Amino acid sequence: MLNRREMIQTMSAGFGTVGMADMLSGGTHFTPKAKHFIFLFLNGGPSHVDTFDPKPMLQKMHGKLSPVGNLKTERKTGTLLGSPFKFQKYGKSGIEVSELFAKTGGVIDEFAVIRSMHVERPNHEPSLFTWNCGVPLPGRPSFGSWLSYGLGSMNKNLPGYMVMCPGIPTVGPQLWTSAFLPAAHQGVHIKNDEKADQLIPYINAQRSAETQRHQIDLLSKLNRMRTDDPEVNNSLESMEVAYRMQTEAPEVFDLTKESEVTRAKYGNTNFGRGCLMARRLIEKGVRTVQIYFGNFQPWDNHDDIMRHKVLAAEADPAIAALIEDLKQRGMLDETIVLVGGEFGRTPSVEVSGLVNVQNGRDHNNHGFSMLLAGGGIKGGTVYGATDEFGFKAVEKPVHPHDVQATILHQLGLDHTRLTYRYSGRDFRLTDVEGTVIQDILA
Repeated sequence: MLNRREMIQTMSAGFGTVGMADMLSGGTHFTPKAKHFIFLFLNGGPSHVDTFDPKPMLQKMHGKLSPVGNLKTERKTGTLLGSPFKFQKYGKSGIEVSELFAKTGGVIDEFAVIRSMHVERPNHEPSLFTWNCGVPLPGRPSFGSWLSYGLGSMNKNLPGYMVMCPGIPTVGPQLWTSAFLPAAHQGVHIKNDEKADQLIPYINAQRSAETQRHQIDLLSKLNRMRTDDPEVNNSLESMEVAYRMQTEAPEVFDLTKESEVTRAKYGNTNFGRGCLMARRLIEKGVRTVQIYFGNFQPWDNHDDIMRHKVLAAEADPAIAALIEDLKQRGMLDETIVLVGGEFGRTPSVEVSGLVNVQNGRDHNNHGFSMLLAGGGIKGGTVYGATDEFGFKAVEKPVHPHDVQATILHQLGLDHTRLTYRYSGRDFRLTDVEGTVIQDILA
């Protein structure tokens, strides 16, 4: 029975109530294939036609106008721009990969390459929200928060959802918000460009563990005396996690525990260190780890696509090392790894007045590529296709909701039943869409 305060909150769309008809927090709908999720986000929009979607016709027609015209994107584009990077076949699967990602090509047999992605908008913000929160607008819980809510924690001393970025990506904290889900499922942002003992502010306590324990117990007692408010209880739970993190977090983030050989494989870069930390975190039971490549939107190369070469030099070894490391440790089978950005880039050159060098590409929401590995994903496969120039998904189009539904499925959750009742309706990550991509499941 609801008390008066809870009744008012529910009627006024206060904190919401859990949709319990189909599930309880910490449970699954069916036997899961995976336990963890790592999202390597190449924020800014990497070019698919320069990385994982080779287009011989684009090379042939370089410098000419497209015979079918250019699709509408955010800015004006001109003639076709052939990729300056060579592609070759890798692995037993023979999947073609750009020289930019040669090391990732070495582990391409672990990946399902989806070449037919598309999103609704050609702008960073709505596309970022769609990938991270399921809708192109702010105010919804993030992917990791939904997983924390649905599956619970595997380590009470660490948060279930951690986000790393050396700065702040476009949009920022709204990408890892718990929104109307309980506050305990909020993503914890780590600025991973500092030393291990400085990654989490104030993690080194100024008081003894016993003194802190007394303080938290007192606060908990006082708060529960004044109210049984669910928001207060969730804040208390977050405080408890923060207290317990002091015993485990410093060691997890101390990469000197790893051999020099291991650290060198990942690379001495922010992204490389982030990927290595991701492996260490899931080893300790963290459910979801998201690594943003860099501050703002580094892969947004409107001026000169050659900038991709510098970025890939950091991303490529780290991605390959993570996959190899997980596999060697027997963890890839239970860990899903998703690699990609918010959208792709146009096969035609950008000619807007905003660029200084006309050797770059505009945003392309009509067609791009994403990579999925581990956790029961069928490696060494290519799914879907864009047209002969790489403008648009034309074969087996895939929306982020389909990828989200597939990942949830592998983690034991039915995306249509992972719901939370708020403001008079049941919300879910995939909104009212999403289909599990059965063809990429092992």
